Amino acid sequence: MISADLEERLRDLRERGEPVVTATVVRTLRPTSALPGSVALIRADGVIEGFVGGVCAQHSVRLYALQVIESGEPMMLRIEPDGEEGETVRPVPEDPDAGTEIAREEGIVTVHNPCLSGGTIELFLEPSLPPPRVVAVGESPIVEALKDLGPRLGLAVDAGAGREAPPPAAGDLALVVSAHGRDEAAALRAGVEAGVPYVGLVASDKRGAAVLEEMREAGVEEDLIARVETPAGIAIGARTPPEVALAILARVVEMRRAGGARAWAPEAGAVAASVAGARAAGPKTAVDPICGMTVVVLADTPSVEHDGEMTYFCCEGCRDRFLRQQAA
Repeated sequence: MISADLEERLRDLRERGEPVVTATVVRTLRPTSALPGSVALIRADGVIEGFVGGVCAQHSVRLYALQVIESGEPMMLRIEPDGEEGETVRPVPEDPDAGTEIAREEGIVTVHNPCLSGGTIELFLEPSLPPPRVVAVGESPIVEALKDLGPRLGLAVDAGAGREAPPPAAGDLALVVSAHGRDEAAALRAGVEAGVPYVGLVASDKRGAAVLEEMREAGVEEDLIARVETPAGIAIGARTPPEVALAILARVVEMRRAGGARAWAPEAGAVAASVAGARAAGPKTAVDPICGMTVVVLADTPSVEHDGEMTYFCCEGCRDRFLRQQAA
């Protein structure tokens, strides 16, 4: 059960909009240092607050918690000692040299931990992520409808017009421009150049084409112009502002759930692929040459420079043993 201090800490991180994973031990097989009900919080920088096992178990918890932050999907994690004879071990997909992951199915991952004392730990990793930001530029009933519907879909709609319009940023999910001819080209340019996955313009076919031509005359590259969807949204025959907002948000949800891997138009394929690649990259990992543990590379990860490269370890003990071997 989560302690009062950790619960308050979790609430604070959520209010500050920081990604965090709650790791809860649901089952153990002795010998383990963790108990069922033990809870820890894992932040996006890899810091663990709370206790769900010893230092070696923490490496696996940290690694997969950071993957959960990347995917946004909860996971059951089973950490067990080295496998039985005849069991097939396959590499961790994100690190072909790790050799610790033995099973992955939807929502469940089983890993071998060579450092464990012989017990098994099963944990539920649950992410708490800030809602993706959708920037809406303009003063119109459609923008108001976006502000109303967006939060119901788990989206943070940041809206404004003119000097009060929020600038799009690389971490945004979408930019929707519904400004009725006011600074539309500039707003769209800022969105595509920032790499926002979805950029849409609310306009008729004729005015939309004119705005794209304005971007072209301003020197915007053709592949970026091709990323602007106009008219914005899925074609559902929308007429009223709420219907138009619904059509646009349906497109945004499509982009969000696809994680950028599936483009909404052929011209957007390169950008979509780059988004997918960034999400799939996950945390940087290394393999401890002494125990074979896959560790997340952080500022405080034990390390030593060897043959011109950095070598990382699960703990100071493995690093000291490595240094003794090199000195022998």
